[in-house]
Amino acid sequence: MKICNLSFGKIVILSKNLAEVIVDDGVLIDEVKVAEYHDFLLNSLESPFSLLINKKNAYSYTFSAQKNIANLKQIKAMAVVAHTTGGVMSTETLINVNGNYKLNIRVFYKREEAVTWLGSLE
Repeated sequence: MKICNLSFGKIVILSKNLAEVIVDDGVLIDEVKVAEYHDFLLNSLESPFSLLINKKNAYSYTFSAQKNIANLKQIKAMAVVAHTTGGVMSTETLINVNGNYKLNIRVFYKREEAVTWLGSLE
C-alpha cells in the first residue's frame, strides 16, 4: 500500500489496478484538479483500473469538473463509500450529470462491502 498526497487529497494505491481516493474536507474540485487526478491515475495504475472513492469528507465540484471527473476510458469500475445521505445524493447527482456515462458504479455505506464488490470484478 502506497499513500500519495495530491493538491486535493490523497490516493492510496491498494494494488496495481486499484486505488482509494480520499478528497480533503472543504476542497473545490475544478478542471485543474481533475487533470492532476487523471494524470496521477494514468501514470500510477495499470489499465483497466478500479477506484474506491471514500467520501468521508465534504467537498464540491465545479460543473466542468463534474462532467469530466469519471470520463476516463481506463476506469473499469468505481465503488463510492458514502458515509451520509448527503454523500449518496451528491454521488447520484454526479452520475446523473454525466448521463449515466459510467454504468459500472455502485454506492456503498461500508468500505468493506465496496472493496469486496471491486474484488469480485477481477
